[in-house]
Amino acid sequence: MTTIHPAKITKVLPESIAAEIGFDAGDAIVTINGTRPRDLIDYQFLCADEVLELEVLDATGKTHHIEIEKDYDDDLGLEFETALFDGLIQCNNRCPFCFIDQQPPGKRSSLYFKDDDYRLSFLYGSYLTLTNLPEKEWQRIEQMRLSPLYVSVHATEPDVRIRLLKNNRAGQLLQQLKWFQERRLQIHAQVVVCPGINDGKHLEQTLRDLTSFHTGEIPAVASIAVVPVGLTRFRPQEDELTPVTQQKAQEVISQVKLLSQEFRQKFGSSVAWLADEWFLIAGEELPSEAEYEEYPQIDNGVGSIRLFVKQFTHAAQKLLPPKVSPHRKLTWVVGNAVEKAFQPILKQLNAVEGLEVNMRALYSDYWGQNISVTGLITGHDLLFHLKGQDLGEGILLPNVMLKHGELIFLDDMTVEEVAHQLNTEIFPVAGVEDLINTCINS
Repeated sequence: MTTIHPAKITKVLPESIAAEIGFDAGDAIVTINGTRPRDLIDYQFLCADEVLELEVLDATGKTHHIEIEKDYDDDLGLEFETALFDGLIQCNNRCPFCFIDQQPPGKRSSLYFKDDDYRLSFLYGSYLTLTNLPEKEWQRIEQMRLSPLYVSVHATEPDVRIRLLKNNRAGQLLQQLKWFQERRLQIHAQVVVCPGINDGKHLEQTLRDLTSFHTGEIPAVASIAVVPVGLTRFRPQEDELTPVTQQKAQEVISQVKLLSQEFRQKFGSSVAWLADEWFLIAGEELPSEAEYEEYPQIDNGVGSIRLFVKQFTHAAQKLLPPKVSPHRKLTWVVGNAVEKAFQPILKQLNAVEGLEVNMRALYSDYWGQNISVTGLITGHDLLFHLKGQDLGEGILLPNVMLKHGELIFLDDMTVEEVAHQLNTEIFPVAGVEDLINTCINS
């Protein structure tokens, strides 16, 4: 039996209902109308009512009973330590390409958590495999209409998926998709292509099987992202995986492009999209912005580069001045995967009189990758590439390199540590407006 812990509050939003009542960070909600919330989903569902009776533990351990009357669906204005109050549903697959197994030992424990939790999928768009769900959780997905979920498919042929996930239950995927279809619930699918295992005819079969569920008013499979396998030097040697070469990337691009054209004629949508990484590995032009439609797989790196450049151009028209004074010089650090794509941004920044931005596009020595996305660049990589160099007044650091909400890289080095060793300032930037404002105001 899973233990449900009280929901510990970390933040009370100013001028909210909770602030008015006198809630403090450190308080914890035990029950709402007599029910213990298992997670943020329960909390949101239970708090929609107009009359709430809460049992609350304060930071000293004292119990309080509070009654609240509010409008239906009004938010209380609370943030919690975690989205799950009863612990994480752990992953029981042994996928050889799992990034968690491709890390060195001895780092912070949260880097080794393997979640396969449908609640995080529903709340935050993280991917799950559907192999770890007991019957009662399937019932809850149906009863609470938890849709869309984000599913790691990789292959629809049972033997190929079992080989990839190392789990006999992985072969049930097509029946599970029928389950979603019958209940008018949706998924977004992800296919990580491992050369020699689920590529070629297997990839075509997977995409055809998945798009057979892209029918009706509420298609069970809403979209598909095709992603190249990412390998690091820490991976187990006997994993039977081979890296994606330039030639393999070109092959996959032409294969998926052909299928997407066919799907567009049939469904009025591409349905399946290639992650930007394929084009970077292949050395080919990114698709035009229009081809990404509504960017349904943006978190999988499908169209994120085009969207970033577009957002920058819009923001630059409003925010970039013709000149800055005094003169400032900065170093913008990115993964070398985006070096070519970000040249238009660099050009616009350096067109500002008095502003000099040098882009340093790095590969990851830490992970042992020749082509690296920005989010995987570590503190080690910054020191490896930039030590002893003139970095100007500081480094513009995309915050995708850092742990969410903290100034820590994926290799556990802190921003402060790296700044000290490079003898420079580091400016973490989140998004285009932050990038521009830091350039002109740092």
